[in-house]
Amino acid sequence: MAVDREQVLRAAAGLLSRKSTATMDEVARAAGIGRATLHRHFAGREALVRALEEMGIQELEAAIDAAALDEGQADDAVRRLVAEVEPLGPLLSFLVSENQLFEGDQQNEGWARLDARVSRLFRHGQEQGVFRIDLTPAWLTEAFYGLVGAGAWAVQDGRVAAKEFQYMIVELLLGGARRSVEK
Repeated sequence: MAVDREQVLRAAAGLLSRKSTATMDEVARAAGIGRATLHRHFAGREALVRALEEMGIQELEAAIDAAALDEGQADDAVRRLVAEVEPLGPLLSFLVSENQLFEGDQQNEGWARLDARVSRLFRHGQEQGVFRIDLTPAWLTEAFYGLVGAGAWAVQDGRVAAKEFQYMIVELLLGGARRSVEK
């Protein structure tokens, strides 16, 4: 029986986003394959995490493309981005907490591309006069990732209703980022 690599990655993402310390045995069980089969595809946990990273970067790039960040007002673009990223929330929350992905010279250049695109959105919003200028685009980008990750964990743990994910993130992020109009 042929093993679908993407199906194995999706099963691993599902498990690891709920239990980041899962063993390779647990990942294999979640994917419905044996440990030896899993190791034929991924030499170890690091190889599996790197493959998940690549998948996550590709999917986040697709979400950013779909959100059309350069169109219209920046706050509307943030709303579209959060909506597009919602299905990736659990995977992103796992990936951004994996320190090995961000240490040393082995960092995937995809993260820098993604950061630049999201930061550009916040910079554009500042130029439009929509977002505060005392918060750097880099910080707003990190806040965005942090809120998506925290929202995903809260939904998975049942502390927050899934239907509230977009609202919570958009309102908190934009409420803090939006420039107040002086009266």
